[in-house]
Amino acid sequence: MKTALVVGGSNGIGLAIVKQLLEQDYSRIYIFDRKASSFSSEKIEFTQFNLVEDDFSKFDSLVDKVDTLVITAGFGRVSKFETFEDVEIKNGIFVNEISPIRIIRKFYKRIISNDDFYCLIMGSIAGMISSPLFSVYSASKAGITRFIESVNIEIEESGSQNRILNVSPGSIKGTSFNGGSTDLDQINLLADFILKQMFNRETLFIPDIDVYGDVIERYQKDPHTFGVESYNYKIDSGRLNNVPQVKIGYLSGTFDLFHVGHLNLIRKAKQYCDYLVVGVHRDASHKGKETFISFDERVEILKAIKFVDEVIESKPEDMDVWEEINYHYLFVGSDYKGTDRFNTYEKYFENKDVEIVYFEYTKGTSSTQLRNALIER
Repeated sequence: MKTALVVGGSNGIGLAIVKQLLEQDYSRIYIFDRKASSFSSEKIEFTQFNLVEDDFSKFDSLVDKVDTLVITAGFGRVSKFETFEDVEIKNGIFVNEISPIRIIRKFYKRIISNDDFYCLIMGSIAGMISSPLFSVYSASKAGITRFIESVNIEIEESGSQNRILNVSPGSIKGTSFNGGSTDLDQINLLADFILKQMFNRETLFIPDIDVYGDVIERYQKDPHTFGVESYNYKIDSGRLNNVPQVKIGYLSGTFDLFHVGHLNLIRKAKQYCDYLVVGVHRDASHKGKETFISFDERVEILKAIKFVDEVIESKPEDMDVWEEINYHYLFVGSDYKGTDRFNTYEKYFENKDVEIVYFEYTKGTSSTQLRNALIER
């Protein structure tokens, strides 16, 4: 039985590769991605995973289960460097370069073994040439390109026949990379050809090599002139996107007597967003309760949690916070869904590109239980 792990397999070229693998009689495909795809199969097992924040030990259970590893997750933005937020730089380098390297390390013993193990990583032409106005993405893809090139020599010298395929396109129509949507009809043929290169143990595949081979040659001949021409081409083409690719999430709470339920809520929230802001109520008077931990101490506890990017004092209504930080996700407990208050929220946000995400509460420890136990004592 053939089994595969596809990191970033819920959309675009990753999803097209998943479908091709299913057609090639793969019995099980594990998809790790931030969001599940609308496409489903009994042969697919989905795990929600954030390459920036999540624990990479989640891959450990798959090391001996799969014989194919595909990493297509990545993102970038064509814009002047001055428009990039710090979190976008960090996340871009992490997702495009550091995370694939960490994943390869998990499976490296399989790759250098004598057993068949197939592997590909999505690189980019931008990692092989000067790419002004694509600087952060180019830097991350240059890093992963040099890594693949270097480690393939180590794999060869180990005596293994396995290789890592670097797939480096210029652009792929039919994906969501540049703000479009996934159109499998446009990319199925490319996905099939990519897999053929991987199964043949090739180390580099550049789609549309007739076009991009010339691009690489012009760059190598005169990098500076090429860079200036590339800059002007992007400006003239109207491809610049000056809006940071940072999805902001917001949740609020008292967070008194901090426990694992709070942590699970925060962890789940960070799965959805790049930058998580947590609002802390100064007290619990809105619920007719007292707090045991001071406001300042609760703020410090939240600041120390790796999933939290910023802590602020909450406002009476979460809608008021949106006017200050323009969040994209509002996270609340499922018991609020359908209430008059949140029906008003949903109507308020329907034209503001905000999604309200309702989370089920963790069964087990609760602040109420802890509070009652303290009061009884």
